[in-house]
Amino acid sequence: MKRAKISVIGAGNVGATCAQYCAIAGLGDVVLLDIPATKDMPKGKALDIFEASPVLGFTANVTGTTDYADTANSDVIVVTAGIPRKPGMSRDDLLKVNAGIVGSVGEQIAKTSPNAVVIVVSNPVDTMVQRMLDVTGFPKERVIGQAGVLDAARFCAFIAMELNVSVEDVHAMLLGGHGDSMVPLASCASVGGIPVTQLIPADRLAEIVQRARVGGGEIVNLLGTGSAYYAPAASSAKMVQAIVRDENRVLACVAYCDSEYGVGGYYVGVPVVLGDGGVKKIVKVDMTADEQAMFAKSCEAVRKNVEAMKQLV
Repeated sequence: MKRAKISVIGAGNVGATCAQYCAIAGLGDVVLLDIPATKDMPKGKALDIFEASPVLGFTANVTGTTDYADTANSDVIVVTAGIPRKPGMSRDDLLKVNAGIVGSVGEQIAKTSPNAVVIVVSNPVDTMVQRMLDVTGFPKERVIGQAGVLDAARFCAFIAMELNVSVEDVHAMLLGGHGDSMVPLASCASVGGIPVTQLIPADRLAEIVQRARVGGGEIVNLLGTGSAYYAPAASSAKMVQAIVRDENRVLACVAYCDSEYGVGGYYVGVPVVLGDGGVKKIVKVDMTADEQAMFAKSCEAVRKNVEAMKQLV
């Protein structure tokens, strides 16, 4: 059986760790691309990952490159390229810089891998995935963003910590934009099939929901420099696995919604059926009145970001 070809654009912490996870899981051969100041950096990281193969027992080929020709005909491409917001940088500055980077990446992807499914991780992800769609011209089902898997993982982790139970028994779902306006659905969270609302008092659950919203910021503050990458990389690799193995997993992804949820033509986090070819279906979830209000607010924040980006590029 033909191996999948997976390319990861951006060899920073998230990209390199995602490449490592994909290789270890045997999802396919991996190409790690970056355009760094040190030309051979992606080759060095890829070689380091591959040299672990005799120890960990994976057989995937892992190569590093600065040439998009080496990514040609990829089945799945994970885009982590971009910069974090720096001191003194406005939101518009970040939008303009990353929109330029993602736009450039998208142009290359359209030329070299016209049939790929593209997973955007670059921030602000709800806006950058829209940029990728516009530049590539790909069908919307094949351009998706990674955020909901990560946000749900954080929510699940915090619930498991609170109840001192296995994370394997905790299930949760999130909707809306990635960031402070995301909507962790307490009404859909369960532990071993038991609604979490029966296990955690409402006031304490509200605190856990808020912690999930700012989970990335908590990591940044603890690290002092840099941001999270283990969980974001693992979340991206989980999406890659669902696609290359055609698993039809129900996962929260940043997907294009028009009439769905009444969004009106923007990318927001919603549950989807993810498999071969990308998004196969958007799953409708009933929300409480409070959750619906939060979701509407989150969608409005995404809309404003997208409109701001369009004025900048």
